[in-house]
Amino acid sequence: MTVKPMTFIQTSIVTLALASTASVYAQDSSQGNSQENMKIRLATTTSTYHSGLLDYLLPEFKKDTGYTVDVLAAGTGKSLRMGQNGDVDLVMTHAPKSEAKFVDDGFGVLPRKLMYNDFVLVGPKADPAKIDTDKDVVKAITDIASYNATFISRGDDSGTNKKELGLWEQAKIEPNFGGYKAVGQGMGPTLNMASELQAYTLTDRGTWLAYENKLDLKILVQGDKRLFNPYQVILVNPSRYPDINYQGAKAFSDWLVNPKAQAMINSYQRHGEQLFVANAVVQ
Repeated sequence: MTVKPMTFIQTSIVTLALASTASVYAQDSSQGNSQENMKIRLATTTSTYHSGLLDYLLPEFKKDTGYTVDVLAAGTGKSLRMGQNGDVDLVMTHAPKSEAKFVDDGFGVLPRKLMYNDFVLVGPKADPAKIDTDKDVVKAITDIASYNATFISRGDDSGTNKKELGLWEQAKIEPNFGGYKAVGQGMGPTLNMASELQAYTLTDRGTWLAYENKLDLKILVQGDKRLFNPYQVILVNPSRYPDINYQGAKAFSDWLVNPKAQAMINSYQRHGEQLFVANAVVQ
């Protein structure tokens, strides 16, 4: 699965709604703001941070609503734990099973589709495990393990790490071969380490595009439907944590899934390539 940009017609249709959307948010957010906390705490996966997407979106959100967003970038597992502890107001993550449990256990409310991209398997240009002809990502990691090639795992309970471990499980391989190294780092440092060691790793496409020009690696496997990477935004449950800024978090979630932000997500590019595809369903 590769990220497909919107067509000109689709983009034009979405754009028609932008001016009215911005004015609605400005009106809604201006009511009662004098007494409420104008800071929102967001826990999010490192890919939305390292890709530059949040730096692109947040100034426009502040301009439309007056809210400032404090970003805590961590792996999905840690981000959800911050939500469980009531340390943040909302989460933006990419691990569907963990997100479903977060909501089912009563920690999160109003889960919303936000966008998607995909994961890619990258590695040294010499490709010692000879996986660049593989269309099947499970076969590719099986070949890496069989060759005992160096594989750098984030090892940080992130959405990417969860996806990677799920692939090893599908391959019926325990990732403890000699070349396997779990480093407990975010995606950027993991990519840098893979480049230095001429190793393989799994990465989200957004972070890859942000770092690509600095790395001595290339994409070797992509397009497998098992590499689909959906993102959600979920509010922390105010019934469990009444002191959170639920109104601000709801305003940010509403802004993210409506036409202006969705069009901005679709238009965000690095090195001429679209990083994310917006797919919100307005509720």
